[in-house]
Amino acid sequence: MSEFTLAIVTAIGLVFVIEGVIYSLFPNGMKRMMVMALGLPSGRLRSMGLAMALVGFCIVWLVR
Repeated sequence: MSEFTLAIVTAIGLVFVIEGVIYSLFPNGMKRMMVMALGLPSGRLRSMGLAMALVGFCIVWLVR
């Protein structure tokens, strides 16, 4: 397995771990967040998603 593939698989695994922990520890809070997200305009969600992706990219770039 190449280093890049290993990094991608590791990152995806970490996403599952982090989301699983959040859903297990705060199920009611996650339900409230989902309802709140449904009330937001699509453009706002898209902007927030892009901002989070950019922050994540910067963190990975700085660490690597």
